[in-house]
Amino acid sequence: MPFTKIQTEKLSQSVVRQIEQLILRGILRPGERLPSERELSDRLGVSRPSLRDAVADLQERGLVVSRAGAGIYVADVLGSAFSEALVNLFASHEEAVFDYISFRRDMEGLAAERAARQGSDTDLKVVDVIFRKMETAHQKRDPTDEAQLDAEFHLAIIEASHNVIMLHMMRSMYDLLRQGVFYNRQMMFKNRTTRDTLLDQHRAINTGLQDRDPQAARAAVEAHLDYVEKSLAEQIKSERNEAVARQRFEHEQSR
Repeated sequence: MPFTKIQTEKLSQSVVRQIEQLILRGILRPGERLPSERELSDRLGVSRPSLRDAVADLQERGLVVSRAGAGIYVADVLGSAFSEALVNLFASHEEAVFDYISFRRDMEGLAAERAARQGSDTDLKVVDVIFRKMETAHQKRDPTDEAQLDAEFHLAIIEASHNVIMLHMMRSMYDLLRQGVFYNRQMMFKNRTTRDTLLDQHRAINTGLQDRDPQAARAAVEAHLDYVEKSLAEQIKSERNEAVARQRFEHEQSR
């Protein structure tokens, strides 16, 4: 008969599994500091030796890192998603920019549909709270906060879809976006009219989610990213035209 004796799991392994799950589900994020050893052992209800064994196991597998005098941190598990050579290739070819937006439209449209259908009430509250913060940030002249909240809004929708593979993949993609690998997100928020339009689009996405209307949520995401694609194409064209105009101007001055 295919039975084996039940073995009691070591406390350290229970700790490992709990921290693994928190990282897998995106609750503990790359670079986030874990509580102190004393606090964490109290929260988990285990001895410090058991906790140290668990941390050593997680470190060995590259999930957490120890920084001398600073504590234990979640490792940069997103860093290995793309090689440095591929990141540099993305940054140097314009077609990658538009393929990236197309990829986001497909993935985030699906995530919004799933979130509207499967997300919990608390998931949708998180999305709504971030959108309300966006409305507040929209009143500021400096668009930095609003641009940051834009990324948080989209990632919250992906989190609400409860697909851990999509979550980590899209976090990696957003990490590259923050680094300016694909395009400068801040430029999208510098124009006041564009900012107004983007806020309206995010409002439509949020409304579709809060109404639990999967089709409306997906359509709003797709319309938003279509607008981003069109705006970016116009921006690139404008920059090229300006470069040509400057050449003409310099040539005219030298005659």
